[in-house]
Amino acid sequence: MPVSKKHPSLDWLYRGISEIFPDRSEAQNLSENLGYRILTQTDRPLRVKLGIDPTGTDLHLGHSIPFRKLRAFQDAGHKAILIIGDFTAQIGDPTGKSEVRRQLTPAQVKENAQTYLEQLRPVLDFSPERLEIRYNSEWLSKLDLAKILGLLGTMTVGQMLAKEGFSERFKKENPIYLHEFLYPLMQGYDSVAVEADVELGGTDQKFNFAVGRDLQRHFGQEPQFCLLLPLLLGADGVNKMSKSLDNYVGLTEDALSMYSKLEGTPDGLLAQYFELLTNLPLEELPENPRELQKLLALEVTSQYHGRDAAQAAQDAALKLVRGQTTSTGVVPEFSLAGLSFPVKLTFVLKESGLCPSSSAGRKMIQNGGVQLDGEKVKDVNFSLESAERFQGKVLQVGKKKFVRLMP
Repeated sequence: MPVSKKHPSLDWLYRGISEIFPDRSEAQNLSENLGYRILTQTDRPLRVKLGIDPTGTDLHLGHSIPFRKLRAFQDAGHKAILIIGDFTAQIGDPTGKSEVRRQLTPAQVKENAQTYLEQLRPVLDFSPERLEIRYNSEWLSKLDLAKILGLLGTMTVGQMLAKEGFSERFKKENPIYLHEFLYPLMQGYDSVAVEADVELGGTDQKFNFAVGRDLQRHFGQEPQFCLLLPLLLGADGVNKMSKSLDNYVGLTEDALSMYSKLEGTPDGLLAQYFELLTNLPLEELPENPRELQKLLALEVTSQYHGRDAAQAAQDAALKLVRGQTTSTGVVPEFSLAGLSFPVKLTFVLKESGLCPSSSAGRKMIQNGGVQLDGEKVKDVNFSLESAERFQGKVLQVGKKKFVRLMP
């Protein structure tokens, strides 16, 4: 089916892209905003590749960004090529790692892959004419030693050591194993195997994508264009979203948990979250940060649970903050009696059991995880002047810990 060059979804292809390489001057004639030479030659849908290594079981909103971009290409009439790295996952991508990754068994990879696909159903169009799912064991497991030597002959050790992660480990004299050098080559060979026109991924994948372009030239193919997408920051506003750092929003979280986490998004992250996690026109967003938080939470939760469930989650979150309801029907109370006023909120967080220590409370405030009667506390030195003034107010940490302050 010919691709419409005036398809309205093409407007979304540029949104949230950190880098296109080769540069845009070399990519012409797909649309006024984003183009690839291929359409002027064949006028056919592009084969847009996205590879994932199922090394875990849970996906979060940070993982969703390249999949959302892949969906934008699907909506524009192109063919999504989703590569499940069942072979490469057994090695593990060394990108950004200071030590060798744990190798997984084929059974673990297969199980993880199925959970990934289920979590991606709200994001991608799984119609056969729009999505091609491939497992790279299909071609990588068939490479004999002669072909592997041929791949190895396309790169030098110096080039490999220039890769971020490898260079740091080499300087620190941390072990680098030979099988890790194969990873970029195997990921690059995926592009050859599926004849990719475009590859999507995070900014940390640039080296691997460039290897794919080199291998396509080596095998007589037109090199793919590469779109690099930013890494989503987690709730701490400093580190990329990660389950290990507990700053993530999981795709499988229940509607209330997802809504509550997103409603607490720090002000400094709102612009990035709206750009990368929604399709809402950025120029039409409200200016009030609190309204932005609520709109973001409602919009993203709707994508994964439906509008009705998201609206119900919003209503439940409001009641929770007001102390009208909890999962147990009881609002815990904390008496301020006996405290010396004024008293720092960090001390109250510790004494009430909401945080294990005052320093932990301080960190939660810095990370935007503390609310008082629905308003985020931003000042780590915030103090309560008197018990009477704060009587009946709900102090909340995260999405589930809260108490009603009593005199």
